[in-house]
Amino acid sequence: MAVDFKNSVTKDNLMRAFAGESQARNRYTFAAAQARKENLPVIEAVFTYTANQEREHAEIFYNHLQQLSGSTIHIDGGYPVDLSDSISDLLRRAQHNEYEEAESVYTSFGDTAKEEGFLTVAGSFHMIAAIEKYHGDRFGRFAQYMEENRLFVSDVQTGWICLNCGYIYTGTKAPAKCPVCQHEQGYFIRLELSPFANL
Repeated sequence: MAVDFKNSVTKDNLMRAFAGESQARNRYTFAAAQARKENLPVIEAVFTYTANQEREHAEIFYNHLQQLSGSTIHIDGGYPVDLSDSISDLLRRAQHNEYEEAESVYTSFGDTAKEEGFLTVAGSFHMIAAIEKYHGDRFGRFAQYMEENRLFVSDVQTGWICLNCGYIYTGTKAPAKCPVCQHEQGYFIRLELSPFANL
């Protein structure tokens, strides 16, 4: 059923998604700053990396509203308050929020857009839902490492890369300090989790 865009539920859902992504970006930026204060640059990088992707999602949703430029869209919605002194708790809350977007919010928004005849918008919602699932998986993996005190320890020999200089070390534990740039252990990440690993 074709619906006039300015009277559509999809228009409202796009603005809700824009607001949600914008808030997620800020929450992750705040969490990154907290990780930095706790000498966990690798967790800072995870939050910042994801925050930048959330900014891109916000822009995609916002650009779908182009034909309504100059107007104001009034929406309501609920958004999480994720304040905690625990980095692993912030990771778990981020995981929960990403899964919620993936499993119910964006899937539902995409289905509605499809029903209303906005197939390009539906595609954006469904594809971004899959990305949010991946974000949730990533946050969960790092939360688990922290909860098990395994962020810098492995049961098997593995590669560790310094996010500052690129030094790669192989062992069951990341070095306490990078022998090349002298940055602390918090800069090391498992090589397979490095965003640009080429293995």
